[in-house]
Amino acid sequence: MKSRTLYLLAILLLISLCIKAGHAGGEDDDVEEKKKLKGVTYDGKSLIINGKRELLYSGSVHYPRSTPDMWPSIIEKARAGGLNTIQTYVFWNVHEPEQGKWDFEGRFDLVRFVKLIHDKGLYVTLRLGPFIQAEWNHGGLPYWLREVPEVYFRTNNEPFKEHTERYLRKILGMMKEEKLFASQGGPIILGQIENEYNAVQLAYKESGERYIKWAVNLVESMKLGIPWAMCKQNDAPGNVINACNGRHCGDTSKGPNRHDKPSIWTENWTTQFRVFGDPPTHRTVEDIAFSVARFFSKNGSHVNYYMYHGGTNFGRTSAHFVTTRYYDDAPLDEYGMEKDPKYGHLKHVHRALKLCKRALFWGQPRAQKLGPDTEVRYYEQPGTKVCAAFLANNNTRESNTIQFKGHDYVLPSRSISILPDCKTVVFNTAQIVAQHSWRNYVKSEKTSKGLQFEMYSENIPSKLEGDSLIPAELHYLTKDKTDYAWYTTSIKIEKDDLLYHKGVKTILKVASLGHAAVVYVNGEYTGNAHGSHEMKSFVFTKPVNLKIGDNYISILGVLTGLPDSGSYMEKRYAGPRGVSIIGLKSGVRDLTENNEWGHLLFEIRLLKAVLEGEKKEVYTEKGSKKVKWEKDGERKPLTWYKTYFETPEEENTVAIRMKGMGKGLIWVNGNGVGRYWISFLSPLGESTQTEYHIPRSFMKEKNEKNMLVIFEEEPGVKLEAIDFVLVNRDTICSYVGENYPASVKSWKRKGPNVVSRIKDMRLKAVIKCPPEKQVVAVEFASFGDPTGTCGNFTMGKCSASNSKEVVEKNCLGKNQCSIVVGKETFGDKECPKIAKKLAVQVRCEKKEGKEDETEKKNKEEEDKDEKQDKESNDGEDKEKQK
Repeated sequence: MKSRTLYLLAILLLISLCIKAGHAGGEDDDVEEKKKLKGVTYDGKSLIINGKRELLYSGSVHYPRSTPDMWPSIIEKARAGGLNTIQTYVFWNVHEPEQGKWDFEGRFDLVRFVKLIHDKGLYVTLRLGPFIQAEWNHGGLPYWLREVPEVYFRTNNEPFKEHTERYLRKILGMMKEEKLFASQGGPIILGQIENEYNAVQLAYKESGERYIKWAVNLVESMKLGIPWAMCKQNDAPGNVINACNGRHCGDTSKGPNRHDKPSIWTENWTTQFRVFGDPPTHRTVEDIAFSVARFFSKNGSHVNYYMYHGGTNFGRTSAHFVTTRYYDDAPLDEYGMEKDPKYGHLKHVHRALKLCKRALFWGQPRAQKLGPDTEVRYYEQPGTKVCAAFLANNNTRESNTIQFKGHDYVLPSRSISILPDCKTVVFNTAQIVAQHSWRNYVKSEKTSKGLQFEMYSENIPSKLEGDSLIPAELHYLTKDKTDYAWYTTSIKIEKDDLLYHKGVKTILKVASLGHAAVVYVNGEYTGNAHGSHEMKSFVFTKPVNLKIGDNYISILGVLTGLPDSGSYMEKRYAGPRGVSIIGLKSGVRDLTENNEWGHLLFEIRLLKAVLEGEKKEVYTEKGSKKVKWEKDGERKPLTWYKTYFETPEEENTVAIRMKGMGKGLIWVNGNGVGRYWISFLSPLGESTQTEYHIPRSFMKEKNEKNMLVIFEEEPGVKLEAIDFVLVNRDTICSYVGENYPASVKSWKRKGPNVVSRIKDMRLKAVIKCPPEKQVVAVEFASFGDPTGTCGNFTMGKCSASNSKEVVEKNCLGKNQCSIVVGKETFGDKECPKIAKKLAVQVRCEKKEGKEDETEKKNKEEEDKDEKQDKESNDGEDKEKQK
């Protein structure tokens, strides 16, 4: 009996230990049970998806910023770039532009977009808002919400919460109905409610805290089988995961606000969005790769690139002053093309981290400070050989040599070396072995020649029916249906009002809260002015000739999008706020108050529009027939220009180059291409954006005519300078040092060890043309000390004389080629004491005739690599289960 009791006690103790281990959250000993579960849970290490841990490499791709025909290619390139997750905002204002009227068609077909991601085997993160910012018009909140009585955005306000709940239930209900949550076998693994709320929470005090808790309780009450996150919300309530946004979350984030929440990064900014008036901006891929390696070395398990594909703010969808081109410096550029080396180098960091997966999940973390600028972080699984290390050099100028586990490692400045077995360097964040590329704009000869424009100028209203004693607010007048609203007033001048002293002029002064204005006096163009993203307000001052009697002042208020950030957005104002005449005998005469003001506002129910061309929709084929177009005439401000063009040749991406123009809007076959602004120059004296993307789906079949309509706000433009360009990345480069590690693709896991995947482990420079193209010319080649970047290489002091010959022999006529980087290939006669680099630049063109066998072979090898990676990961999981 006693032995039986001891036996039962032992069994109970064993069960207790198993339960305790299960709650500890550090091991997956209950993987078999978890695998039977559907849905997503988490612990302090990672998300657990359908019972399986995942390192998540995610990228932001916004469905309205591209077209449905582009989506499959973008998603496939993201997958090929090593991503396993796509993140997107949900854009309330495009789905419910009018209260109760929903739109999920075309670019707004969210369900189709999510299903395409699922078809590619990727996960999805949905960031629902309701506020999203995203440099998107009104931060994604529909305009009509501003006019809801007694509404206050993003606080414990009943009208706002009522409409927010209706929106959230609509979107989440659609996803559930289509079985798109992971708990239903779908791809959605994570949701985000609200967005960067800490930035405004203090403004709302206790009401802000109550609002956040209300929003969290709402989505969690729906029990959708996924966790929820809040970015930049240090005090994320309950089970909601607080996430980091920024460039260096491995160092700036305080981490989870509860020990059993994972460390996740919702926005790793791949560049900086641009506004009109900005100079070019760039974030190096070396810095991005460093930040990613740093984050994962400090218990991170999820990174999302914001943006992975930026895309285009078509029509009027961008927030105030934001350019139509969005995040063009992302790994996939505006047109969805691979921007190397950013795309390729990040692909390599993902592969390196995959090799570390087992150690990161089941190893014990350790850290050692090795010097003022050097440290090592590593993970070891006790009792096994499983180990992964991250060797970091934080010095931004000097390389450093460190010793780790009995071996010396040279670390370039500001870099991290990744050792998936704590011995072998498979990747260094500062040493790029991926190829580079340069984007070219080639004039379309078929489309650009002989563009014949017709024009239609707007009538300038001198006096609209007076409806106010002060100028009305511009957002209210436009209602986000147009960028424009007319303001008119008048001033009566008596003979005695005017000064006739030499050199004294009468001045019209218009002070505006933004964003721009076009001004007329007595029907004559007086001038224009505008603010900027940083300073929306501006003051227009110009001399005017006033006549005796009634003088009419007409001001076209112009918006460049609605605000997208900050507290109390519903109270943000724009438009003229002070109008006066200076230089009269009586002094300054203020026309702002107690002067009759007339307005022309957008009112869809009454078919009223601010501009005649908008009312008649002259940018459509049907609407263009409602006005009389002139073939030649004065190029006045506020003029519509129309022409027809053939769909450009080939299959390359198309853009329209707007040099010679001022500011306005573009349509192709009735599709809004976006706002352009050429006259707003950056501090470098250049336009911020000159080329504007026209998706192929906006155009008709080949040999058919397309209608181009431009609304131009400024006078004297040069239509002759407009042309269409074909966009390619056919200039391919490599820039590799002979002391770099071989490509991480050369390595694979075999149990706890990292072993070579191929026999020849020598470092190679790889050149790969776009599909169906081949190398037709070697434009630069130097093995020595060349300098510069792709598209602008320069010879250094020494270069192997056979550099170009070697590259041509290996690459001409091929879709892909590789060159061993070393003395055995080029010799060592020049500068023998320096570590040399190989710089190569080639031009690719579409090949004729027989298909290049190397392209087919390379695709087969890539598929084989992916299969081996999957088998390796699955093998690790099975081994761990045992």
